Amino acid sequence: MFRLYYLFPVSAWRDDLLDPIAVNIDLSLTALFAGWASIAKKIKYHRMNQLLKHNNMYKPAGFIYTILFMAVLSSCATSTAKTEMAGQPAAELPVFKVAAVPATTYREYNASLEGKVNVEIRPQVDGYLDKIYVDEGAYVKAGQPLFRINERTYQEQLSNASASLLAAQANEEKAAVEVSRLTPLVQNNVVSDVQLKTATAAFQAAKANVSQAQAMVSNARINLGYTLITAPVSGYIGRIPFKTGSLVGRGETQPLTLLSDINEVYAYFSMSEVDFIQFKNKVEGKTIADKVKKLPPVELVLADNSIYSEKGRIETMEGQFDKNIGAISFRAVFPNGSGLLRSGNTGRVKIPEQFAAALVIPQEATFELQDKVFVFTVGDSNKVASKPITISGRNGSYYFVEKGVQAGERVVYTGLDRLRDGAVIAPQAMSMDSLLKLKPL
Repeated sequence: MFRLYYLFPVSAWRDDLLDPIAVNIDLSLTALFAGWASIAKKIKYHRMNQLLKHNNMYKPAGFIYTILFMAVLSSCATSTAKTEMAGQPAAELPVFKVAAVPATTYREYNASLEGKVNVEIRPQVDGYLDKIYVDEGAYVKAGQPLFRINERTYQEQLSNASASLLAAQANEEKAAVEVSRLTPLVQNNVVSDVQLKTATAAFQAAKANVSQAQAMVSNARINLGYTLITAPVSGYIGRIPFKTGSLVGRGETQPLTLLSDINEVYAYFSMSEVDFIQFKNKVEGKTIADKVKKLPPVELVLADNSIYSEKGRIETMEGQFDKNIGAISFRAVFPNGSGLLRSGNTGRVKIPEQFAAALVIPQEATFELQDKVFVFTVGDSNKVASKPITISGRNGSYYFVEKGVQAGERVVYTGLDRLRDGAVIAPQAMSMDSLLKLKPL
């Protein structure tokens, strides 16, 4: 045993702070690091604070000695920590082998929904809104009354037109009688044929007046009919911005309401240029129309992240890209017999993509760092190493790996927060089949 003393220069501290600290250290080599650790523990940090607060501590020599002494203590503590870590047993962590399995991944696109038929209900004549027969959100059938515009003005127009027609018809009959009276007289040379020609012309004019009056009656009847507005198709009534007594007409910017036939619903979504090129390369078909027809049925994710019960199909696409967003629009159609989907809803269209053999990794076996996805692989000596992987898609709780790992490589499943590169573990083997049974694709 021996006693170890440390002293600091007189120029740095007061004389009353020069008390040596003695530490008994076992001379055995095996306890050397433990002895240094005990030194660090026995030094009183509050005493060091007193030393640092003293006005002479900033003298160059004292300051340098202080830094050196603290560095020695830190080194001792680190060495002791490493010694303790070296003595710890390897962590037992579940490990699986990456395998290629048949799988389906999905590409998702934000979509807006519209009824297959959306009709703006607008008035064809001007007038005051007398009656509203339906309420917002109601389901109506084709031909069902929706609105009534005050019809008095148009009823009067019809009456006037009818009266004009009667007068025109009377003039026609009078002209016809005159022609009939003059015809035999001209044949017998009693009167000049000029009179007959004049009477015939008057008769033709009377006939034309009758036709014109009939057209006026027909037009007045049509306008009168426009005062009752009926549903052109079956569907659901949208918002009604007007109330009874409102003055409406053909010049209104707002329709009376919007009527949507939602037995089938269109889902409009946009595909980026990159995805469109991949679609062209992967899907069979000579033309784009052929490729669209061969796309598999698609799913619709609703706003609450639930999957719509009915599958849809992609029908068509636009002829050109939108240069403002660099995307091209597609239209899918979904049956909607239950009426759950409405115009204006939003969702996500999921297009499936089949893989005969895809490398899959559970999301629990990954971690993210600087927008990259990593896994811990296990080497022959059971040392772990982090590897970045490239994700090509996902399905549920699994990632589809494009590159970064190979089939057969061992990957740590859980406990990633306890690992660092180079750490040695005790792997507990588990099969990919057991993972797939626990969490199916």
